[in-house]
Amino acid sequence: MQDDAAQTNPKKLFVGNLPWSVGEDQLRDLFAEFGDLVDVKLVIDRMSGRSRGIGFVEYATEEEAQAAIDAMNGKEVDGRALNVNVARPPRPREDRGGFRSHGGGYNNRGGDRGGYRGGNDRGGYRD
Repeated sequence: MQDDAAQTNPKKLFVGNLPWSVGEDQLRDLFAEFGDLVDVKLVIDRMSGRSRGIGFVEYATEEEAQAAIDAMNGKEVDGRALNVNVARPPRPREDRGGFRSHGGGYNNRGGDRGGYRGGNDRGGYRD
């Protein structure tokens, strides 16, 4: 297993505590003055479709990235102090268990299980 520091990209920055009103274009505008932006990503919540208040910006050089950290970390945008630092590499996801359906659903065996239209004397809906 490799060391996290060896995988860190010092040109890619994490930007946290963004106001939800900030879109990807505004994020680009906030950070463009510090150098050549290679990539800009705003993290969007899949369910609501709105910003999660975090994003990532990547610069062409480490010097540009450091200048952005120095200038933008703690800077207020719409009343919120930004948290800007070098992005850490994503951690591998672990299987945390939990419910997973493998075909079939809850209580779909029918027969004597007593579910909807169950065929025994333990209840269920009857015709």
